[in-house]
Amino acid sequence: MTETATTPERRTAPGGSDRPLTEAYDTALLDLDGVVYAGPHAIEHAADSLEVARTAGMRLAYVTNNASRPPRVVAEHLTELGVPADPSDVINSAQAAARVVAERVPAGAKVLVVGGLGLEEALAERGLVAVRSLAEDPLAVVQGFDPSVGWAQLAEAAYAVRSGLPWVASNTDLTIPTARGIAPGNGTLVAAVRAAAGVDPVVAGKPLPPMHRETVLRTGAQRPLVVGDRLDTDIEGAFNGGVDSLLVFTGVATPAQLLSAPVEHRPTYLAADLRGLLVPHPAVTAESGGFACGGWVATVEGGELRLAGAGDRWDGLRALCAAAWTALDADGRPVDGHKALAELGF
Repeated sequence: MTETATTPERRTAPGGSDRPLTEAYDTALLDLDGVVYAGPHAIEHAADSLEVARTAGMRLAYVTNNASRPPRVVAEHLTELGVPADPSDVINSAQAAARVVAERVPAGAKVLVVGGLGLEEALAERGLVAVRSLAEDPLAVVQGFDPSVGWAQLAEAAYAVRSGLPWVASNTDLTIPTARGIAPGNGTLVAAVRAAAGVDPVVAGKPLPPMHRETVLRTGAQRPLVVGDRLDTDIEGAFNGGVDSLLVFTGVATPAQLLSAPVEHRPTYLAADLRGLLVPHPAVTAESGGFACGGWVATVEGGELRLAGAGDRWDGLRALCAAAWTALDADGRPVDGHKALAELGF
């Protein structure tokens, strides 16, 4: 494989691979919401692409910050959508959070749960007992996303945290993609408890190390590739774990956000959707004071990105990323890419 990306700490351009990513990596660590599905519906091209990847020999593991459902329920949902999966293929932030809690309380301890069945089962896996009231004498609080969480549960968490109990949050994603659009995520609910209790939680999910540790322990991946739609969780989590990543544009991230991304939010590869797993990725090269990819050359002139050439628009975006990231690293100021992105149809 020809890899043109620099190390994660110094990446100034998207990477290139002369082989399909299914051959270059042994395991795809796939985010779910916004990558494989949005609510009850599969993302376009997801099922077919994952089937081709599996047939090519790539292991598929589904890694999600959504703690609301147990792995078996997620696996059933994936299978119904045409993506066959076993419960062991699913790693969620509830499992990472439960491990963090188990390291802080005695075996068999009661833990106040603010969330759904996913958290309850993850705690049981660690030998802990889920309770729903401070009156039941829990020794810790764990909070994860569930659409049923309301004021009463948030208030109970605030009372418990203010009493001095350790507090672990599965994740702090402010939003979550649904079939109807972008909705408040667990981070929004965590913020309510934080405001009431005046305390910050220990966070287990992406992009922080506990989630990466949980994923590696459960999958045994040797050459993992993180695949996600969020810069601040999926891509930053890959950066923190020192592994490569593929950003897809079927969920939260936009091309405009990518152009102004700090180092920790820069993916190794980018693609429209999961079909990006199945193909080689073109390299970005320095050329004539700018950066070239495919038939495009991107430059920065007067604080604005300029694009010349023709070809695949994703090659154009790769070239723009290289120019924008290099300029950002040089003077700390993002460049204006609106006109160049419009030329590509973004």
